Amino acid sequence: MARTRTPVVSGWFTEDAPDGGGFRLLGTRCSACTAVFFPREDAYCRNPHCPGGGELAEVPLSPRGRVWSYTDGRYRPPAPYVSDPAVPWEPYTLVAVELEAEGMVVLGQAAPGVGVADLAVGMEVEVVGGVLNEDLGTAGTAGPTEATGPTEATEATGTVWTTWRFRPVGGAA
Repeated sequence: MARTRTPVVSGWFTEDAPDGGGFRLLGTRCSACTAVFFPREDAYCRNPHCPGGGELAEVPLSPRGRVWSYTDGRYRPPAPYVSDPAVPWEPYTLVAVELEAEGMVVLGQAAPGVGVADLAVGMEVEVVGGVLNEDLGTAGTAGPTEATGPTEATEATGTVWTTWRFRPVGGAA
């Protein structure tokens, strides 16, 4: 049994876009006014100028955009963020990205290894899959016997919590 990949927020992204585009954030588009929303909206159009009567359909969002703003998080966030208090805190980089086609700004973490020194406003970035946390268990363990010795885990199980990240196009990380 392998580890289960589970999105941190179901329905906000896909690792296999229907257009063959790989990892993509998912939004919704209103058929009446063409407004696009992220996070997705499934109940009603949030555009106050919408004439109404439209349907909301899921759409993959642009895989690329430009850095609109960025900063680093130098504090350990509170729950539900998962972190081990025994491990020293390492800052992470937050990036606000204006998506190429939609023109909307989406917030996310930078890919591992990308810090504020690697970013600039206007820089092209792409959305990629990432791992927020891994809950590991063990399966396929064999009990100790005289022939085999102590119990050994033969395969890791558990949950890999997936999310999205932004990384510079054609460069760092």
